[in-house]
Amino acid sequence: MTEFTEELATCHECHAGLLRPRHVTYFTWLSGELITVPHFPAWVCDVCGRCEYDERAIQWLNMILDPNAGKPTPQNRRTPPRPRPQSGIRPPLPES
Repeated sequence: MTEFTEELATCHECHAGLLRPRHVTYFTWLSGELITVPHFPAWVCDVCGRCEYDERAIQWLNMILDPNAGKPTPQNRRTPPRPRPQSGIRPPLPES
């Protein structure tokens, strides 16, 4: 999963504690269903308990939970070039 670095940051909520790496259970709703992900990497304040999820893990999870995940991407169709008018023949003028 995501590797934690030991760089501790000050908590944005209480400004007293330090955010420490932990694994928590992540909860989210997807199409009306509750999805839980155990052992999800997060940063938890050692004073107030504020939890901030690891950004790389969130991006990875969003990619997996994307409804289009695993579906082939549509190929861009090239429109064939329009035929060139033969020399000496003019195309009809549009009516006004």
